[in-house]
Amino acid sequence: MSTVVFPGLGFSVNVKEIAFRVFGWPIHWYGIIIALGFLLAVGYCSRKADHYGITQDDIADLLLCAVPLCIIGARLYYIIFYLDLFRGADGSLNFSQMIRIWDGGLAIYGAILMAVVVALVFCKLRKISFFSLADLGSFGLLIGQLVGRWGNFVNMEAYGAPTDLPWRMGIYDTVGGVYQYMEVHPTFLYESLWNLAGLLLLALVVEKHRKFDGQIFFSYVAWYGMGRSWIEGLRSDSLYLFSTGIRVSQLLAFVTCVASVAVLLVLMRKPHSPEKLWVNQVKAKKDAVLRGPAGSGEVSVLEGAAPETPVVPVEAGSVEDILDELRAEKAFPMVEEEEHHDPA
Repeated sequence: MSTVVFPGLGFSVNVKEIAFRVFGWPIHWYGIIIALGFLLAVGYCSRKADHYGITQDDIADLLLCAVPLCIIGARLYYIIFYLDLFRGADGSLNFSQMIRIWDGGLAIYGAILMAVVVALVFCKLRKISFFSLADLGSFGLLIGQLVGRWGNFVNMEAYGAPTDLPWRMGIYDTVGGVYQYMEVHPTFLYESLWNLAGLLLLALVVEKHRKFDGQIFFSYVAWYGMGRSWIEGLRSDSLYLFSTGIRVSQLLAFVTCVASVAVLLVLMRKPHSPEKLWVNQVKAKKDAVLRGPAGSGEVSVLEGAAPETPVVPVEAGSVEDILDELRAEKAFPMVEEEEHHDPA
């Protein structure tokens, strides 16, 4: 157990990394928090799926592929930019250490980039609009990130540089081989609050005025990139671009933010009709199927009926003729003529 103090605010918090053990195997709070963020994100996106022309089955199938691949992507991103941590004394790479993700070392940008690649392939195979799915997924990413950052808090990681601001966070950690007390920026809190503000902005403002597929996605990338480029500059554990002094995440955040703002400005100037939104295209196709052939006025598929069963319009007065034919052909052997008795 460790103690995190907030001297400027006058309180402290006792933090445990391990929540409990199962057959001796430790279950960390970090993993529980990440799982909670994931479940909340999936639940929210599942409830909003119909608003974007996406089905809950699509979400479930996508997650089966995306979750393991995004973990791999997050790990590969970390390994590439922290490669020296996985080298032995002779300079050779330690592959067994590379797969030990339970020891830490995942980068959110690696997961996001992998998620985009997986979503592109999935949408191509399922014939779904990628940008409509990306709009929906943006909410899930923000929810997962705003909750997941509290996992950094219990691990006492991803904190910022020393500061004397009133909301500074006092922790004990090892720096340069020396275990010492520091008062630092609670950057995990900054990013969590930034993502919460982004979620509210997208849900309460952008979604209500969505004119084209991809508008929410590019807004998310611009918002997250803007915040991350600022917050990353405060952190003391950033990944650097190989041997340079350039922070990888800060550079990537700035570039993606500028690019997304430019795309939004260009697209917002173009005229957009509601009919072009993917959700409206899906609704139009469903309505066309229910109406039947154009101009016929007939229903081709009834709700709850098997699609392969044709619905044949029957003229009034022809029911008895059809039953007589079916009896003659013995198509319905259980259909028998009723005896009519004169009540007199």
